[in-house]
Formats: sequence, structure tokens, C-alpha cells
Amino acid sequence: MDARFEQAKAFFLHGLDHYRAGRFEAADREFSAALSLVPGRPSTLTNLGATRLKLGKVEEAAALLQEALKQEPDNAEALGHLAAALAEMGRRDEALAAVTRAVALSPDNAAAWGLRGTLARELGRREEAAEAFREAMAHGADRQLMSYYLAGVAQESAPPAPPRQYVEQLFDSYAQDFEQHLAGTLQYRGPEILVEGLAQPRFRAALDLGCGTGLVAPLLRPRCERLDGIDLSAAMVERARASGLYDNVVQGDIAEFLAATGKRYDLLIAGDVFVYVGALESVFDGAARVLDAGGAFCFSLEAADEQETFALRMSLRYAHSERYIRMLAAQRGFDLESTVRHPLRIDQGRPVAGLFAWLRKPGAPS
Repeated sequence: MDARFEQAKAFFLHGLDHYRAGRFEAADREFSAALSLVPGRPSTLTNLGATRLKLGKVEEAAALLQEALKQEPDNAEALGHLAAALAEMGRRDEALAAVTRAVALSPDNAAAWGLRGTLARELGRREEAAEAFREAMAHGADRQLMSYYLAGVAQESAPPAPPRQYVEQLFDSYAQDFEQHLAGTLQYRGPEILVEGLAQPRFRAALDLGCGTGLVAPLLRPRCERLDGIDLSAAMVERARASGLYDNVVQGDIAEFLAATGKRYDLLIAGDVFVYVGALESVFDGAARVLDAGGAFCFSLEAADEQETFALRMSLRYAHSERYIRMLAAQRGFDLESTVRHPLRIDQGRPVAGLFAWLRKPGAPS
């Protein structure tokens, strides 16, 4: 028995090394080997569960963590991982209960506080979410990210932009199911509305701002001699390139690209992009810089109250007012040709109020 235990311990320690290094397949093998030699050990079950969670085997992870908790009901680490697994399975109430127990047992766990805040936000519990995000910051969580989350629930002044890593990670994880989720679950029709509203039949060169996987490309490609795209997410850029519908797709921040590129366009289009941008001054500056005379600039927004300029919603998406858009357009010399209000998507069974705008840069095309 001692020999089996020592061998299991060696497997377990190797598993920890692999897990910490991000080698999750190798960690899974080592933890599984340890568990086969000494079945039912809570620490092994917990770490194997955490590893399966990293590998996307969410239901297997939850089963292992629940088994560990049968033996150690106050295992804060197992509770935290179980909460994450339940959250991925859509069982938010159970997940919130688990992570609430975890932070009660281990109040210095910043990641658990952050998860508690996210779950409370998703369940519409503003005050509980705000308290959790403040606790996460107090215990060492990323201050910029937690401040952004906090602004979304505490109705404080909205930061001018989300943390870049938040947007990158969000859409990197979303890339695989992006098109099906938007067009199916969310009933998103932004690209169709924007393209249908274009007054000009053809364009010399178009730039798809925040192109994602390329939802607008099939509609726009027949009308453009050249179609380029840009997106912050590497996974989205890879999918857009693979579509074969773009002449060029680059990874980067749209405002930075517009400020630096030597290319010129007669169409800029941004479908459901500015909800992840916030303040639009630099984007409008760049649009005015790269658009040819007579060029079109069209985009969709979540509609904000007219007394606001832009605001961060509990969804962690920005909303913008038509007044703000008219002000930016006038300051940068754009003509606002038309606006349309139309539901942007369905969110939790309710339509999200959308604002679609078509602008033009004055002058005759060259």
C-alpha cells in the first residue's frame, strides 16, 4: 500500500507541474494515474476536475468536483472550480451558491470573488455584483478589469473603453460558435440592415471594422472591388481569412489602424462593433482620415437615452445616443444621411434597441 501511495503521490506532483505550466492533457494523464492507484482522494479529484474544466470537459469536471465535495464539503478550492463548471453549464443559481460558499471559506480568493460578481451580474443582482467586484480588487484581482465590471453594475461613470484583453479573450473564446449564436440565438440582422441602407451600388475599397468571422462579407463582396477587414481577436481574424471573401484581414485595434494606415477607402462599415468601443472620438477621427471624398461610413449601435453620450450597460456593452453621433459627425465634417431604429438582437428574450446610421464624407469621389 505504501508503494502504491508513493507512486500515486509522484503522479500527483507531476500533474501539478503540468497544470501550472498549462499542459492540461499531460496533467490529466498524471492525475488520472494517481486516482487509479489511490481512488477517491479529494485532492486528486479536485485537481483532475480543475484540469477537465480547462480541457472543456465540463460535465466530467463537475462530477469529479462533486465527488470530492462529498468527502470534503468545505473544500473551498473544489467549490470554486465547481462554480465555474456549473456556470459554463448555464446553471447560474447553483454556481452562485457554490462560489458564495467558496469565498466564505476562503475570503482572500480574488478569482472566486470575480466569478461571484460575474454570476450576480448575469442574474441581475447589481448590489451583490458590485460588492463582489470590489472584494476581488481588494484581494488582488486585475484592477482595470474589475473596474470595468464594476462600472457596468454600479452605474458609475463609464470608462472610455473596455480593457483590451477583455475584448480579445471574449471573442477568441466566442469565435467557433459566433455566427450560429448571432444569427440563430440572438436573431442578429445588423449586416443586412447596414448593407441594404447603402445608397451607392458599388465601392472601390471597403473596410469591415471589427469584422469578426466575416458576417457582412457575403453581402458586401459582390459590391466591392477590394474588401479588407480588421479585428482585435486573433481567432476571429483566422476565421475571416479562411472565408476567402476578404482581400486582406489584419489583427489590431480599429482606432489605431485608422490612425496609421496608408490605405484609403470609400466605405467603412461596422456592425455591432462600437458596443465594445465606448468613446468614439478617435474612431471618427480615423474614419475622416482614411475615407475618400464622397465615401460612406455606416454602423450599428445600441441606443442610449438621448441625455447620455455613451453608457456602459449591465451586459458590459456600450450604448450610444443619436445626439452623440450627430455631434461627432458635425465635428468631423460628416453629413449624417440617415438613421434607423431597429432591434439589434434578442437578449434574454427581449429585443435590444438599436440605432443604425449612414454618414457620408462631403465632396465628389475622385
